[in-house]
Amino acid sequence: QVQLGESGGGLVQPGGSLRLSCAASRIIFSIATMGWYRQAPGKQRELVASITWDNSTNYADSMKGRFTISRDNAKNTVYLQMNSLKPEDTAVYYCNANSRHWGQGTQVTVSS
Repeated sequence: QVQLGESGGGLVQPGGSLRLSCAASRIIFSIATMGWYRQAPGKQRELVASITWDNSTNYADSMKGRFTISRDNAKNTVYLQMNSLKPEDTAVYYCNANSRHWGQGTQVTVSS
């Protein structure tokens, strides 16, 4: 069974930065499409960013220019660098593999 473990969430002030990590196991990571999603209270889960095996990336419009997704195939890990964070970025962030497998999520709270 594919396992995805997120880390790096926490409390940050508006304008601050965080880097999320997702370590994957039991998957051929090098050919997997990896993604980050988020779900705020009372809202549907939404795509934040995704990255294919050949490093093609896709971002939700509201994250473009602020968030960067990347991967390290040697470490079976995908990252999400989040800059210029806003209170509306507050959510649980989930790692996804191949649109099928989900991690447990990590809480990101942006507040002063």
